[in-house]
Amino acid sequence: MSNVNSQMYVVSLGGSLIVPHSGIDWQYLKKFRATIVKQIKKGKKFIIVAGGGVTARQYAQAAQKVLAIKSEDRDWLGIHSSRLNAHLVRTIFYDWSHPEIIRHADKKIKFKEKIIVAGGWKPGWSTDYVAVRLADAYGVNKVINLSNIDYVYTKDPKKFKDAKKIEKINWPDFRKIVGDKWTPGMSKPFDPIASKLAEKLKLKVVIMNGKKLGNLDNLFKNNKCNGTVISSTY
Repeated sequence: MSNVNSQMYVVSLGGSLIVPHSGIDWQYLKKFRATIVKQIKKGKKFIIVAGGGVTARQYAQAAQKVLAIKSEDRDWLGIHSSRLNAHLVRTIFYDWSHPEIIRHADKKIKFKEKIIVAGGWKPGWSTDYVAVRLADAYGVNKVINLSNIDYVYTKDPKKFKDAKKIEKINWPDFRKIVGDKWTPGMSKPFDPIASKLAEKLKLKVVIMNGKKLGNLDNLFKNNKCNGTVISSTY
């Protein structure tokens, strides 16, 4: 990894936060914008990677009802769903953002704006993986993964009453939880392939509930916050 950029953050914004089952959550996006802009005014920069979430799953499910689709086609539906969400995010940050969304995580671009927004790249790679690749390219040592969960658990808490929340965990132990394979539409706290690369790069990943923006604000302030921290040192 190149020299660490302490003033830049990579945020992987879950698609389910942008477009939950109820439709585009513009009220959440308005609050998210306010939270990020407040940090921009303090000198921070952001790479925001938008996920496909519910939109991607709905497209894939619709296609699957017509005929059996290949995994690669399902992947492309997810990629384009994430890019649509990315365009929405870029639009609400139009006054701070680079004018184009990033679609190729292997190319570092020069930008003077405070934000660049990315979507999916190519089949086999989730937006979590794109976030890790971009963190590496721009010298950022931490990825903030915003989803709809407060913590990673030892088991699915909806199915197992004895599931325990995890506040800190190392990469080898985390990867035992998520496994080694990724498939389009997979619902995991962090993509297994992205996890493998993050471990290799010695990145820190913070998984937290993106709905609770006060908690995200605490993270930016280096205050105590709720979430699961994955790193090489625990």
